[in-house]
Amino acid sequence: MAERAQYEELARQLSAAGAVKRDLGRILPPDCPGGSAAVLTLLDRHGDMRISKLAELLAVDMSVTSRHVAHVADRGWIERSPDPADKRSRILRLTPPGRARLDELSRRTAALLAERLSDWSDDDIGRLTRLLARLRQSFGDCRSASHPAPAVHAAEPVTEGTPRTPADRT
Repeated sequence: MAERAQYEELARQLSAAGAVKRDLGRILPPDCPGGSAAVLTLLDRHGDMRISKLAELLAVDMSVTSRHVAHVADRGWIERSPDPADKRSRILRLTPPGRARLDELSRRTAALLAERLSDWSDDDIGRLTRLLARLRQSFGDCRSASHPAPAVHAAEPVTEGTPRTPADRT
């Protein structure tokens, strides 16, 4: 098992990975912010669904999901049709213009990654991809009840200046 210092360094690196995510977010077109891109991605990956399922997959409140859905629907990227099983509900479906927008977002993302990782070998990119997928799998769907923090035993030394929150680790 890895030493505590390795886990602390991993936590620092994961926190710093937020900069990568922010940089990827900067390439999104102004009419398609991150929440909209997530809606399109999830509909593409999981197929047609109710807004309640989308909110669950996004792991955000229904009101937030509704705003994202309204944004992409207003642009014609998705359609909302009555649910045959429950006429009060709507089924969300990706439209051809939505699929085209998603393809554009994918091209932009791939181009930025290709630019920033141009000095990486194909093996390194493949290894990182596999390790990130494995890390994500280890955390499950991240929508379940939070796990309690492990107890810190008095016998464990506390390093001077050790950050107490992930935000402090950047």
